[in-house]
Amino acid sequence: MTPITEHDLMINRRHFFGRSATGIGVAALANLLSREANAQPSSLAVNNGPGYEPGLTGPTHFPPKVKRVIYLCQSGAPSHIDTFDYKPALEKLDGQELPASVRMGQRLTGMTAGQNSFPVAKSFMPFHQHGESGQWISDLLPHHHNIADDICIIKSMYTEAINHDPAITFFQTGHQQPGRPSLGSWVSYGLGSESENLPAYAVLLDKNSDPQAQPLYSRLWGSGFLPSNHQGVKLRSVGDPVLYLNDPTKASLEDKRELLDSLSRLNEIRQQEVGDPEIQTRIAAYEMAYRMQMSVPELTDTSDEPQSTFDLYGEDAKTPGTHAANCLLARRLSERGVRFVQIYHRGWDHHGGLPTRHPKIAKEVDQGSSALIQDLKQRGLLKDTLVIWGGEFGRTVYKQGKGDNYGRDHHPRCFSIWMAGGGVKGGTSYGETDDFCYNIVDRDRQGVHVHDLNATIMHLLGMNHERLTYRFQGRDYRLTDVHGKVVKGILS
Repeated sequence: MTPITEHDLMINRRHFFGRSATGIGVAALANLLSREANAQPSSLAVNNGPGYEPGLTGPTHFPPKVKRVIYLCQSGAPSHIDTFDYKPALEKLDGQELPASVRMGQRLTGMTAGQNSFPVAKSFMPFHQHGESGQWISDLLPHHHNIADDICIIKSMYTEAINHDPAITFFQTGHQQPGRPSLGSWVSYGLGSESENLPAYAVLLDKNSDPQAQPLYSRLWGSGFLPSNHQGVKLRSVGDPVLYLNDPTKASLEDKRELLDSLSRLNEIRQQEVGDPEIQTRIAAYEMAYRMQMSVPELTDTSDEPQSTFDLYGEDAKTPGTHAANCLLARRLSERGVRFVQIYHRGWDHHGGLPTRHPKIAKEVDQGSSALIQDLKQRGLLKDTLVIWGGEFGRTVYKQGKGDNYGRDHHPRCFSIWMAGGGVKGGTSYGETDDFCYNIVDRDRQGVHVHDLNATIMHLLGMNHERLTYRFQGRDYRLTDVHGKVVKGILS
């Protein structure tokens, strides 16, 4: 084989376009890459009109009601029948067979499809009215009684997903199949961060001892096809809050700065050669990591909090990784400019032993969730913060299993979540379910689909969900796909 023949065989398309300095191929490739590199929500990039608010990194489609979001995801699906959707009729219906006309041939999971009967089970906890608004809230969540006038309970949520993984993926990414950008990533992409020293999107996972808790995967807070700097940054409760926060080499800050500057110059040279947008993302990630080495230790050190804070959140707030501690950390992240904070609490999936297991898991989240609302409110942050609390679907009114150790199966047709903060009507409920807590009354008018919820979240942040798009593989994608409507009935 001659050297020329060997050279020809070693050249491939990537080598040709990557190494050539001239030619139409390079020009075409540069044009395509520049389009991808500059792909942005066009309205957010060019609109400097009345929708612009100085506190944001860029203009919004219209004036926002809130600047940031805290999402308290209750993985495993709390029972709406035993928390927020009071049905006094179930007292008389308890133990009776659920009529087939109510089920309407609903698809069942494999866990109850083989049951011969479907006896109705009333709530195992009493409900009472609370606050000036008289919101009905179960005694399962006693600390929530203190925020009855601050929350809007949406009782008419629904989804198509009937199993946990596609259901929670649907809520977090707008699609049941993995691979799409998460909600927090879309917010980061659209608005960026208010903080120079912390990421736009942070993720906190609560400790959980339930061996049957559903697993959580990092793709739930991943950036999908968006630039990787928009993925959620997970803060750990054990060891360093972020891996390698403490440099194992013990290098000085001056040495680190010199290394990053040199690395940045090399990356800039490579960027000019190939035009890969991920190179800029990599440079930004290195810089953010450097700044976080100084900002994160101060953030996670709660010793400067007064005792009144721990009186509000409870003593659990002093233990890293508890829900109370993560709610406190979410407040500290939010007041430092983090745009989207996601907290996951697992363990609500109770197909058996619901009357004993649901109170245990509810106790883990009740005080911290309530304290977060009260803390934000007294600091003046709730008016421009949106807080969301809820799971991926609801639970059936009928029993799974027999006797007092029963559970409730998955129920996507209707369930409850709550929202609080800027732009949301506190002390109200939205939507209505039937006497069996099984179907939404007038779903066409009152039903709130997953896409509707995400469209409303975007709206409160000042973004039109139909206009926040990203071009990928020749198609414009958005969080809500081709669906979603803003739920105006909950807006103040």
